[in-house]
Amino acid sequence: MSRELLKISTRKIVIAVLSWVAALVAVETYALYDTFGFPVSLALADTVNFNLLIATAGYITFVSMRYYQPNAKNAVYLIVWDIGLAVLSVIAHNYLMTNGPFGHTETYLNYLASSQIFRGVLAWLMITLMGIISWTWFFMQDVRAGEKRESDTVRLARDAELATLRQQLQPHFLFNSLNSISALAGVRPEQARKMIQQLSDFLRGTIKKDDQQLVSLKEELSHLQLYLDIEKVRFGHRLSTEIVAEESASPNMLPSLLLQPIVENAIKFGLYDTTGEIVIRIEALAGDKHLILRVENPFDPETSQPRSGTGFGLSSVQRRLYLLYGRNDLLSTRTQEKLFITEVKIPQSI
Repeated sequence: MSRELLKISTRKIVIAVLSWVAALVAVETYALYDTFGFPVSLALADTVNFNLLIATAGYITFVSMRYYQPNAKNAVYLIVWDIGLAVLSVIAHNYLMTNGPFGHTETYLNYLASSQIFRGVLAWLMITLMGIISWTWFFMQDVRAGEKRESDTVRLARDAELATLRQQLQPHFLFNSLNSISALAGVRPEQARKMIQQLSDFLRGTIKKDDQQLVSLKEELSHLQLYLDIEKVRFGHRLSTEIVAEESASPNMLPSLLLQPIVENAIKFGLYDTTGEIVIRIEALAGDKHLILRVENPFDPETSQPRSGTGFGLSSVQRRLYLLYGRNDLLSTRTQEKLFITEVKIPQSI
């Protein structure tokens, strides 16, 4: 809890207590004037003095609660403390009133002497009530602070896991690209230089997006195209891609670098499970409060069994979606004839 928040909250409590004291002063002044026939000035002086002493004792209790909050076992200390403050309040009230301008009024002095026990009990009850309110307030502040610390810890752990998941996706892609560049350098140096430039642009974009949790679909597809350009150099004519995105879906937001592992999974199983050329189709639709992404890759049912999200790429995507949205139903896979389809739904409000 910040000092500024504590100051604002304390000010509100002080205002509430002073309002309460003002109301008591008005009621008690009228009671003394009406019941005992004391002059208004005397009745007002008595009630103002007594209630300000109680308010001061209550404030002392409030301040002490900031540094010491008794539990059920040692709550007796709070009771003893409040009794002591109540006794001091009554003693101080008697001293100030008897030595003040009204100290010579015999009727008032008799009233003052006969009401000491009643005043002491009333003072103790009011100070105890303010002590309970103070203890409750500080206890709730501690609870909120603890919840915030726990929330911050969970958020930091989640962010660290998200960062780890994203970093784990890059090394093998980087190694494969470097191997391809090495192979091209001797036979097709121009292609090797082009691939180096593409890889540089891709990694620069990846680093830039590391601090971005969400990006627009347009940004994500632009970065994905760099990845696809590199893969097309690696696999040559065997790999073709088709990207279809509704215009209305372009502003929709999604976790940065989410599409790459899905497309990488499609390329891996599409190329490894088939012979000849393949087409990877990427489709983006604006659904009802969701951005819907579909990635399709061919597979040969006679020579391979489609893998329903068992690869690290798709499992990491599912984990990221759960960490960000708290749902496990946002990623699904299915087969349709000779196509393996991965579908992701991105809620448009977290």
